[in-house]
Amino acid sequence: MEYRLDEIDRHIIHALMGDARNTSAPTIAEAVNVSPGTVRNRINRLEEHGIIEGYTAQVDFERADGRLTNLYMCNVPVSDREVLAQEARTIPGVINVRELMTGRRNLHVLAVGEDTDDLRRISRALSTLGIEIDEEDLVQNETFDPYCPFGPTDAAESHPSTDFISLAGGAKVAEVTVRADAPITGHTLADAVERGLLDEEALVIAIERDDDVLTPHGETTIQSGDVITVLSREGDRERTLEAFLGTDDT
Repeated sequence: MEYRLDEIDRHIIHALMGDARNTSAPTIAEAVNVSPGTVRNRINRLEEHGIIEGYTAQVDFERADGRLTNLYMCNVPVSDREVLAQEARTIPGVINVRELMTGRRNLHVLAVGEDTDDLRRISRALSTLGIEIDEEDLVQNETFDPYCPFGPTDAAESHPSTDFISLAGGAKVAEVTVRADAPITGHTLADAVERGLLDEEALVIAIERDDDVLTPHGETTIQSGDVITVLSREGDRERTLEAFLGTDDT
């Protein structure tokens, strides 16, 4: 089943891409305005859906016993690309294989060797598989940065954890992180409707609280930091935001 990223997910991915080892759930939680449990829950979901595929160490192999890192830019038939990519991964010393969609040099192989003789061994192994090496070169340096569109923006700062999905008929499903000073904080859903904080047609579908996803009912009390999934009509959007975020976000 397709998993749709919201603002919380994007900020978590951005933080982990920056430095997964030194970025803790509490640190991300403080930046995103949710609880650490919610962050851990979201990371688990991103991993389960294959969006976060893993965490790897960035190694300077030249400093590690003076090893050489070499990039082989190769040509392979499109019909054989996936199979040859998997076979290339089995060659000792190969650490990364990238498949490109079209054109020449549609297979990039990154490998580490103890010396030039070792790199020639890898070249021969690739050729034996039927992979044509078009060009190769030693890698001097490689850097990585987080994907900027997933990071903080002015819009994200003013609405830090709000994501709307439009439905037929003008309805919208929103994910909203409840603020401590929001009008609805500390009230039950039934009380919020009675006080006019929520319209009777607004339907709270789910509440994500720490490591749990709660099924809401009338006596459920809304807490600061809850991630609320709510269905509302188009005309009720501002009222819904005001209930969960306060008047500064309407």
